[in-house]
Amino acid sequence: MSSIGIAILAAGKGTRLKIERPKVLCPALGRTLVDHVVDATLKFADKVKIPSHLTAIVGHKKEEVEAHLKATFKAPISFAWQREQRGTGDALRSYFSENLANEKYEYTFVVCADTPLVTAETYQRLWSEIQAKPQLQAVAGTFVTPAPHGYGRIIRGGKGFRIVEEKDASPDERKTQEVNSGFYLIRTAFLLQKLKGLNNQNKSGEFYLTDVFSQDCDVAAVIYPDEREFLGVNTLEQLEQVTQVLRQRKLKDLMLSGVMCFDAQSTWVDWDVTVAPETIIHPGVRLFGKTVIGKGVILESGVILKDTQVEDGAQILAYSHLEKAIVRAGAHIGPYARLRPDSDIGAHSKIGNFVEIKKSRLAAGVKVSHLSYVGDAEIGEESNIGCGFITCNYDGKDKHKTKIGSHVFIGSDVQVIAPIEIGNSSFVAAGSTVTKDVPSEGFAIARSQQTTKEGMARKFLKSKK
Repeated sequence: MSSIGIAILAAGKGTRLKIERPKVLCPALGRTLVDHVVDATLKFADKVKIPSHLTAIVGHKKEEVEAHLKATFKAPISFAWQREQRGTGDALRSYFSENLANEKYEYTFVVCADTPLVTAETYQRLWSEIQAKPQLQAVAGTFVTPAPHGYGRIIRGGKGFRIVEEKDASPDERKTQEVNSGFYLIRTAFLLQKLKGLNNQNKSGEFYLTDVFSQDCDVAAVIYPDEREFLGVNTLEQLEQVTQVLRQRKLKDLMLSGVMCFDAQSTWVDWDVTVAPETIIHPGVRLFGKTVIGKGVILESGVILKDTQVEDGAQILAYSHLEKAIVRAGAHIGPYARLRPDSDIGAHSKIGNFVEIKKSRLAAGVKVSHLSYVGDAEIGEESNIGCGFITCNYDGKDKHKTKIGSHVFIGSDVQVIAPIEIGNSSFVAAGSTVTKDVPSEGFAIARSQQTTKEGMARKFLKSKK
């Protein structure tokens, strides 16, 4: 049975990016560049149902790259260390020398870690080509571009073709518009044989993997119709380009699945966000991380959600900001509300304008309509929290918990000094500062007695002349 070893070239430094982080860990729509490539690789392997194994060839800041991939993917991934940046041919030598088991695979797929637009179908096309033509020893993805500057040129002839890097190309060869994608599928025995004969007699002084291909070998160049599929990232401008292509793909997939985007050009949805059909996304919405949106949700303009779960039928009104929160079915949030991490808002609850919730669980039907702060709290079902309510949860050293029962009414401008418990069906009068527990069905009022001095206002008011 056929088997495939997959080599991902992830050793580059990315000098032209002008940043410290490894190039392959640059962000692209909520993932890193290499995440997109690995995901496409794993989807291809799952689709063809052929034994395969992935090895990332690392170099610059290898510890960071290895740690990231181990933490992100459950599938087993091996690593090979390319100690010096001596070209792609040298990278494949490291791939085999550091993992001798890679020699046992019948085929070797080679792909660059900075090409996040490749998909499982990109792999599938080369796989189908080499399966349909058993005489082929290797296939390479190519594309035709009117601007071939920077790419290796494909020079066809004889049984196969050769790849000439731009630095080594003649003026006539540079006119060629069919160029190398850096995406290859090679029979492993053929590749091992060719790697032995590689030299660095070229203007870069590197060992080119492209020298594996020649016009007198059974190798084929497969032209892909869209050059963007192989767009690599060497500059921050190119990072922006690939990110925008990914964003367009994501939004298109959402709309095809039944999500209504009223202004897709102003909408940002990270790659791992999921949105159910019949949800409406208004202009300027930003959905980050692993946010999950249920069916029939309304997201108004300016909403920002990060790693947040919103259940069916909920509404997140304009300019609300939610992070690592849960909004249960039918709840209303905002406008201008903020839910901080570990906030769990019950079904059909209402969190109004300028309300902040932090690390609190609200049961079904709770109303916190305006200008309030709820932190480190539990509130029972159908309780009503008045305007200007504050849980005083921090004593300068430690955080303390507030527990409010169900069917409680709390008037406006109330502060509760945690730790404190307010029982079911109780009533707290407006303007109170509550420092003691309130039993169920209890009435609490804690404010000073009003004193009125007739005519004394003249002492404090400045007269207008």
